[in-house]
Amino acid sequence: MSDDTSNPIADLSRREFLRFSSLTAVGLTMPAMQAESPTSHPSTMIGIPFAPVDPKIGIIGTGGRGTSLLQNLLAADIKVHALCDVVREKAEHAQSLVVKSGQSAPELYTNGDHAFESLVAREDLNLVIIATPWNWHVEMAVAAMTHGKHAAVEVPAATSIEDCWKLVDTSEQTRRHCIMLENCCYGYNETLILRMIHEGLFGDLLYGEGAYLHDLREELFSSKGEGLWRRGFHTQRDGNLYPTHGLGPVANYMGIQRGDSFDYIVSMSTPQRGLDEYRKAHVPSSDARWAERYVTGDMNTSLIKTAKGLTITLKHDTSNPHPYDRINVIGGTKGVFADYPSRIYFDGQAGGESWSNLDSWKEHEHPLWKQEGEIAKKLGGHGGMDYIMLYRLMQCLRDGLIPDMDVYDAAAWSAPGPLSRASVASGSTPMKFPDFTRGRSRERSASQIAIQS
Repeated sequence: MSDDTSNPIADLSRREFLRFSSLTAVGLTMPAMQAESPTSHPSTMIGIPFAPVDPKIGIIGTGGRGTSLLQNLLAADIKVHALCDVVREKAEHAQSLVVKSGQSAPELYTNGDHAFESLVAREDLNLVIIATPWNWHVEMAVAAMTHGKHAAVEVPAATSIEDCWKLVDTSEQTRRHCIMLENCCYGYNETLILRMIHEGLFGDLLYGEGAYLHDLREELFSSKGEGLWRRGFHTQRDGNLYPTHGLGPVANYMGIQRGDSFDYIVSMSTPQRGLDEYRKAHVPSSDARWAERYVTGDMNTSLIKTAKGLTITLKHDTSNPHPYDRINVIGGTKGVFADYPSRIYFDGQAGGESWSNLDSWKEHEHPLWKQEGEIAKKLGGHGGMDYIMLYRLMQCLRDGLIPDMDVYDAAAWSAPGPLSRASVASGSTPMKFPDFTRGRSRERSASQIAIQS
């Protein structure tokens, strides 16, 4: 399960790399990285509802993120039957939270890296939540689906195009859903703006912007939590390591895989400086981390063109001082919204060419926030979006609804990771997106989140 650290585009085959690296000018051709799955399955998972069930959950990964998700599930009175982690103390702490909530103690699986295989084989689970380091996501999600469980996996769902297809193929073969837990799609502003777009207030959409600008230097060099594994990816890959938080909401705004689709991406990176500077200031020269060579450019900027001609700017920087920012911009022929701070402008509004705030648009507040907003805010979890996301997922399971986000979203929103790396490595050559829906991206017209009543 270890990643190849010898090559920053290690998840590309040699044949793929030679195909695009031989180009002499951007735009001569756009290589498609595994545009077709190795196998084809005629049965799509688009529009397939859950069979109505009482959610019975197993969680793989009970570190900081997994424990946070667990607390939100317990607040929603969801039954948790099994917990897995390679660190037994973390699993025991999570178990104590379940018992404290009034439930029976869930069974623990802590015997090594592959203990999760016993958890997913249980007969009493119908959903497995995966909150582990990125390189384990696909193997664990595939195992869950193969054993008849739906999988809900943290972001990004996959870090290679091959693995994106593996998730799609397995979901279609097993008839089990694979949902990427993209909480930012459930933020207060994101859901409000999505409904306004769906109601036509922004006119014809033209462009969007998303980002993950988050100063993680202290966390990356920590001796616990994500510091134990996340910094390693900065020694392996130059591109956008974490695309989905900024991209998911914009994709929903634009109806990606619901009438439109990602066409191609162009990506470039700045030099790497931030982690070197932080290490100089905070890490003793005798520390083994001085042997590491960081290759991820500090700021990666990508441009995505959609099949209908819309454009998306996508950015990533976790290595430099910067206030937290997902940018979250959407613009159309009638107006524009931008976040951090939130502001909105419509053609002809009072006050001339100046931004206004969202206060006068509260009538478009999403029903989930009207119904569950107070408890979501009390729990915290990224402003309440974590609770809203999980509450909605449990609602879909109980009521037998179509999931808001499916395996095709998980694959498409994760794909800018490997595609950006390929583009950067080839001098910003455009890279074609695979069509993970196999030509069915127009069978839907809008995000389920937008149309929920």
